[in-house]
Amino acid sequence: MNEQDVKHNKELPKGRSLWGDGLRRLRKHKLAMVSLGIIAVYLLLTGFIYIAELFDCQFELIKWDAKVGSEYEPPGAENVFGTDFLGRSVLRKTLYGAKVSITVAFWASVISLVIGVPLGAIAGYFRGVIDEIIVWLYTTLSSIPYILLILAFALVLKGKTINLEWAGLGTIELAGITTVYLAIGLTSWVGICRLIRGEVVKHKERDYILAAKSYGCSNSRIIFKHLIPNVFHLVIISFSLRFVSFIQAEVILSFLGLGEKNRPSWGAMIDAARLDLPKGYWWEMTAATAAIFFISLALNIFGDALRDALDPKLRVQ
Repeated sequence: MNEQDVKHNKELPKGRSLWGDGLRRLRKHKLAMVSLGIIAVYLLLTGFIYIAELFDCQFELIKWDAKVGSEYEPPGAENVFGTDFLGRSVLRKTLYGAKVSITVAFWASVISLVIGVPLGAIAGYFRGVIDEIIVWLYTTLSSIPYILLILAFALVLKGKTINLEWAGLGTIELAGITTVYLAIGLTSWVGICRLIRGEVVKHKERDYILAAKSYGCSNSRIIFKHLIPNVFHLVIISFSLRFVSFIQAEVILSFLGLGEKNRPSWGAMIDAARLDLPKGYWWEMTAATAAIFFISLALNIFGDALRDALDPKLRVQ
């Protein structure tokens, strides 16, 4: 290479990776950045409550069961969202409910991805009998109405125990939010499994996979070291878009009495407030629905922007 070629190469602009280019596009989306800020507030609130409970800190925010006024006190200067039928702060209950909903949505998303991504990659890579079995499995699950399937799993898991003494964790009883996120996670992996399977079918014939096979890489290495990393942007997009649906599923289960009972959640608050609406006590219902509305809207906007930024097909269009 002569001196002129070296000079020409120095003048060429540096390329950007898929992730770097996606983040650059995402930062230009102002509404997505505002939505990310709202999501960050919810996550920081959840983390703060967890830390405060872990170290047994006496913060007023986590004392949701403390009586702060008279029964059914309307919103005012002392209590922004008023009080419930026991004189407890509706604002504190609403903020604490964010912990329950976000915890359920996070673990349900993790469980669904842990099941769906490997199964989809294995089905798309091996095809044949393995593909037919996995396709039959998720087709059967998808033929059952989603809410009924979650309710069935929640009812079956409720009250059951898991023996983990072999791991030094003792016996875990499935109750409250544990039942909810297990029921949601075990029934919601179908969509991501189908998506990953279709992408892997297209990627398995590309040059980098053929090169890996020619080097003697094992099937497991090709799947987990080459194929899944190249479709991982779809996993992140799916995680952000499905997070809101898991929050809504938790609200439905809590509303039906299958979720957390000993601590406040948005679904339980709506269930308790529906009987108070005819009496004119509207503030607890309003607080819970407003909290659900803002996190759902922020997640949908950010998820759509993230998909536009990371999906190469949409960027080409």
